[in-house]
Amino acid sequence: MDLNFEKNNGLIPAIIQDANTRRVLMMGYMNREAWEKTQSGKLVTFYSRSRKTLWTKGETSGNFLHFVDAKPDCDHDTLLIRAIPDGPVCHMGTDTCWGEENIQTPGDFLKDLEDLLKERKTNRPVGSYTVKLFDAGIKKIAQKVGEEAVETILEAENGTDERFLSEAADLLYHLLTLLVAKELSLNDLVEELERRRREG
Repeated sequence: MDLNFEKNNGLIPAIIQDANTRRVLMMGYMNREAWEKTQSGKLVTFYSRSRKTLWTKGETSGNFLHFVDAKPDCDHDTLLIRAIPDGPVCHMGTDTCWGEENIQTPGDFLKDLEDLLKERKTNRPVGSYTVKLFDAGIKKIAQKVGEEAVETILEAENGTDERFLSEAADLLYHLLTLLVAKELSLNDLVEELERRRREG
């Protein structure tokens, strides 16, 4: 990755984003050595402008940031780093340096699940139930959606909340799989719902 460390006296801003929730956690600065240590050690490391030295986030608190990947901005002088935090990131004890709670929303989870289904469709790992569905074809997946819908209805009418949630999860999973099989997406589904809302 080609980064421009010369623009700001050898430093670049590094914006840290939770790889799972996509929340922005904090911002620090990296010099070339901090960036190389982050990649090699898989723990996010910064350059302290006040102490004039490297520091690995969490070395005092134990709340490390586990490096996942990074992207430069369009000018290659700022990094967006995706990481997984061990705990609160801010030295004030909050999840983020903006005092926000770092939680995954239902929408975030569904997008991650959709991405996983697309990965299964492309890479076809052996033994995956999802791959078996894709191999069986759209007709079989649609049939599974119908079966799960009926089971969800039955549990809603006569079952426990626990069983209803289990069947509803099966239904949602198979519906997402059908969307991916048809090369459609959650965004397509949301756009249709938004269109209906606009039309009243």
